[in-house]
Amino acid sequence: MDNYHAPNLLLYYHPLASFCHKILIALYENGTAFEPRFVDLLEEESSAELFAYWPVGKIPLLRDRLREKTIPETTIIIEYLNEFYPGKVKLIPNDFSTALEIRLWDRFFDLYVSEPMQKIVVDRLRPNGQNDTLGVEQAYQRLPVAYRMLEAQLKSQNFIACESFSMADCSAVPALFYADTILSFRKEYPKLTDYFERLLDRPSVKRTIDEAEPYFHMYPLFDKIPKRFLKEKK
Repeated sequence: MDNYHAPNLLLYYHPLASFCHKILIALYENGTAFEPRFVDLLEEESSAELFAYWPVGKIPLLRDRLREKTIPETTIIIEYLNEFYPGKVKLIPNDFSTALEIRLWDRFFDLYVSEPMQKIVVDRLRPNGQNDTLGVEQAYQRLPVAYRMLEAQLKSQNFIACESFSMADCSAVPALFYADTILSFRKEYPKLTDYFERLLDRPSVKRTIDEAEPYFHMYPLFDKIPKRFLKEKK
């Protein structure tokens, strides 16, 4: 007799997508049970269910079967998990001032590191003659500004917004991982580099990167991914 009961949470995602990494890290930090649903946005059959729940078609998307709720957008998903599926790691604490700081730096990574990073990556995928030269130039200019601000923020604390791991750090990992392949921060920003290395030591982060590794060859800047993150092919 099959006693399997599907988890309440269903996650539509792709292992290579940076914003999906943000949610996977949050889920793995607390060992939250969920069913992963792989989505290939280029295949109609693979993405049909995603579009049925969220016509915008963006991943990740969380579906709570118990409450019959569809939760889009990474920050909102983590807010939802923090409220309805809390674990030992409080990703957004109750203290208002601390929570506000966490939300600020979560948005900072999404808007000022991930967004310009993705602008540059997506431009690599465009057909010849359809590139956004100005947009890419502006993206390259924004990344060092963000790096300098992050370096200043990382005074003596171990994490970006407070003294404990939070939603903001979930956002930091994929943003910095991919941005480092475009315009590395390692030589000029030692505090940012040390912070990123501390994040890489977390089991939730290691698991997320390990699961993405088989898909890294699809990344336009694959040759810039450090060898330490790649498994030897036999």
